[in-house]
Amino acid sequence: MPAPTQTDNQPSPRHLHVAIVGAGFSGIGAAIKLLDAGERDFLVFEAADEVGGVWRDNVYPGCACDVESPLYSFSFAPNPDWSRMYSPQPEILAYLRDVATNFGVRPHLRLGHAIEQAHWDADARRWLIETTRGPFTADILIAGMGGLHEPALPSIPGAESFAGTAFHSARWDSAHALEGRRVGIIGTGASAIQIVPKIAGTVAKLSVFQRTPPWVIPRNDRAFGARERRLFKRLPLAQKLLRAALYARHESVLVAFRNPKVMAAGERLAKAYLRSQISDPGLRERLQPRFTMGCKRILLSDDYYPALTRGNVELVTAGIREITPTGIIDADGVAHELDTLIYATGFHVTEPPFAGLIRGREGKTLAEAWAGGMEAHIGTTVAGFPNLFMLTGPNTGLGHSSMILMIEAQLELIIGALEQLRGGAGVSLEPRVGVQAEYCEEIQRGGQGTVWTAGGCSSWYLDARGRNTTLWPWTTLAFMRRARFEAGDYLIES
Repeated sequence: MPAPTQTDNQPSPRHLHVAIVGAGFSGIGAAIKLLDAGERDFLVFEAADEVGGVWRDNVYPGCACDVESPLYSFSFAPNPDWSRMYSPQPEILAYLRDVATNFGVRPHLRLGHAIEQAHWDADARRWLIETTRGPFTADILIAGMGGLHEPALPSIPGAESFAGTAFHSARWDSAHALEGRRVGIIGTGASAIQIVPKIAGTVAKLSVFQRTPPWVIPRNDRAFGARERRLFKRLPLAQKLLRAALYARHESVLVAFRNPKVMAAGERLAKAYLRSQISDPGLRERLQPRFTMGCKRILLSDDYYPALTRGNVELVTAGIREITPTGIIDADGVAHELDTLIYATGFHVTEPPFAGLIRGREGKTLAEAWAGGMEAHIGTTVAGFPNLFMLTGPNTGLGHSSMILMIEAQLELIIGALEQLRGGAGVSLEPRVGVQAEYCEEIQRGGQGTVWTAGGCSSWYLDARGRNTTLWPWTTLAFMRRARFEAGDYLIES
């Protein structure tokens, strides 16, 4: 794809020092850190009409975070008003909106500006950015689009023939009432186990189509009392201590993820929870996972198992043969009549669609550079893509703690790199090919023998070749220490 061009009738694109794409936790955090560093020449481009990222897009019933809110929030912006330990989606979205306002980000927002392409101009050493509202140029491009952005829909014969209402959980149709309907939900991952309990009591019939049973442990959610919230406001140290305790607990469980034999203790607890919730031995057998706990995402719920025991709920484990205009036929030939079909089938994580929109020094897209699997130095920079910085990039995902910790660590790395680029226009920086390759090999070695790679399952943590291209295999503290800008790791041209 050629670089954007300018005709005599077009105004010159506005030039920025930094362009940030996405206004979720990553983009808002990046903007705040730039402001802290004294940078004012930047904009945050967001395709939607408000900030929020996944917490704006996911509005399905029961949507909430599976990491405790005091830990799933910016360290520099504690919120004493969380209503619950695990806050629901509306509160997290409100938090991000408030942070954007209170930290002065809103004047830098450009809402309704979707990125159509970004191309590195090797001659001018700047990014040429096409948005739905016109072109821009920037010395530096920060990609904060995230991996849980583009819904993944399974390829099922006959899917297009369904005559009822169908939608993905991340594109919830709020105008479509579910009361009294026959509803099918495909998937039993993190979204599904939140949705099922919330809709089971209102639909006429709920068919849950399970391919692989997940490991589920109690959420043990609770409300924060008024006295606690007053304490957090009057004595911020109290909330900091709670955050520190939660952090330490999450970090401590990493030993089990890295040692499948240690994870056996967690499996015993999860099996005991399953037995306590499901009395029917046949149903319990179908809900028992057959892979090592942690190989797929461990799910937290206090009400999923009880919902499956309702008289109007059926768990279908035979697999799906085809979708028809009136419902689903499973692999045993049983027809399930449906009015509504919900896909709770996750996102394109190992092959993110945004990678096809970004072209580097040699004209290749990021998707083409990643044809053999996603790779980035410290999950942030990519050889061949000067002055591109990614947040929540390859191998920055976590299976045991809060992603906000990783985002903040990456932001420290980016700010360090930007100090190197303060020379202004014409200065470029990218990781050395050998350095990036060595780092990625280290990641692969670090993941060997862990539950993620040796747990006996197929998960979105691994790409089509079975390589871990999403998860960081060590502690978040180890990542924080690693995410420091080292000039020798980079090819710097001026």
